[in-house]
Amino acid sequence: MISSAAVDVTAGADELMRDLMARPWGQVSPSVYETGRLVSLAPWLIGHQARVAYLLATQRPDGSWGAPDGYALVPTVSATEAILSACARGGNGADPAALRHSALRGVRALAGLLLEAAVRLPDMPAIELIVPDLVVRINAHLAAMPDSGVEPLRLPKGMSETPITLIRRRVESGSALPEKLLHAFEIAGDSAAGARMASPTPIGTVGASPAATAAWLGDGVTADAGAGPAARRYLEAVALRHGGPVPVGLPITVFERGWVLSWLARARIPFDVPPEMLADLRAAIGPAGTPAGSGLPADADTTSVALYALALHGMPYEPESLWAFETPTHFCTWQGEDGSSVSVNAHVLDAFGQYATVRPNAGARYAPVIGRLSAWLAGRQRADGSWDDRWHASPYYATVSCALALAEFGGTAAEPAVRKAVRWVLETQRDDGSWGRWAGTAEETAYAMQVLLLAGTGERVEEAAARGYGYLLSAAADTVDGPPLWHDKDLYLPVAVVRAAVLAALHLAQSDPLVVRRLVK
Repeated sequence: MISSAAVDVTAGADELMRDLMARPWGQVSPSVYETGRLVSLAPWLIGHQARVAYLLATQRPDGSWGAPDGYALVPTVSATEAILSACARGGNGADPAALRHSALRGVRALAGLLLEAAVRLPDMPAIELIVPDLVVRINAHLAAMPDSGVEPLRLPKGMSETPITLIRRRVESGSALPEKLLHAFEIAGDSAAGARMASPTPIGTVGASPAATAAWLGDGVTADAGAGPAARRYLEAVALRHGGPVPVGLPITVFERGWVLSWLARARIPFDVPPEMLADLRAAIGPAGTPAGSGLPADADTTSVALYALALHGMPYEPESLWAFETPTHFCTWQGEDGSSVSVNAHVLDAFGQYATVRPNAGARYAPVIGRLSAWLAGRQRADGSWDDRWHASPYYATVSCALALAEFGGTAAEPAVRKAVRWVLETQRDDGSWGRWAGTAEETAYAMQVLLLAGTGERVEEAAARGYGYLLSAAADTVDGPPLWHDKDLYLPVAVVRAAVLAALHLAQSDPLVVRRLVK
């Protein structure tokens, strides 16, 4: 039996709205990878010693940084190179012996991680460029430390310096890069400093990335004209957010607002949306769609979620911009994408489906693409009933995205896939009522509960949702401090987005009389 203590989700949603308006760049957890790049690239930036201390404090007992299953490689290669850079500068206020000890532990951990990478490597943006770049840099540091006692690192099979060399030559020639590469512009090395083809946005960011912006600034002194001061102010603002450490991407304005508004509205939470927030979201969508934030390319994911949120909140907008992302089989995240994403296509289905729902006259136009997307998603369901995806480490995120889109817009043909997804969620609940890939988390539990309560029925669903509700009540801190699970160059936690998902799950549980009857006061 579970103790019931209803959460005021409306008050929580209203507080979220105030937070989103007060912090328009977004709320994102610090990143070991990005922080490490600033230690190396911008030792002159405010908060340098705090960044070094953050890296030392977050190193794991085995010498690595980051999560299991290959997710440690990128943060570990970045942190190790950063600490070696700090060693080469004499410590910059840190204990040289402690830095050396940490760096060599990182090198030893990397030897094993690089071997594992040949077999298992997560699908992270720019990983095939980041790892070779930093391995070469680490080996150069080690060559200057003949008494290190460690061997030079070897790249895993399939990785090479060649793509980085070609990118740097292209930057040096002044040729434009694909816009998505600007998010990882730090891999351009010395060629990045002051590059005209990567001029910062009006708020000073290159690629919505502190590391990319620091690489463009170079030593922070020579870029003192043109966009240089704006870029410095951007870095200072981002560094101050967490007292030194920095997130992997900022701003994420449109992404954050779209996801928060979608989670809350889909769960039918009554709350007040600032009208200027909806107006800004609408204005962000142009003919090519909308990016997640300033300095990023437009993408189908953010565009779809923004369109879906607008339709849910009574401001439906023709999803014409999505056609630019259509391929013969599915919708790409952006043009030229390698691979595909089920969550992106689920969100495209949401956008088309919700628009057709609130604009019935448009139904005939969108019915064919809704049918194609539904069949494509169902065909990519795993045998156990779940989905996995390239933008999130947890299958619960991919599964909630696909199962809810199919349940709402997939019709009778999608019902078997939805039932399989509900069954998988029921079968993977943990003893404490939670759900999670590596351990139970509030975020993943919220996704699982939404699958059950929006797409499932029956006594097993009611019981599992009630147990999940009890876990969420006891794990409220995880809505802020939970592990980063979202894919970027490093795993990250979009704090407000996860809070919204948890509020949605709490509201669905509290609003379901069949779940409430299982809660004992």
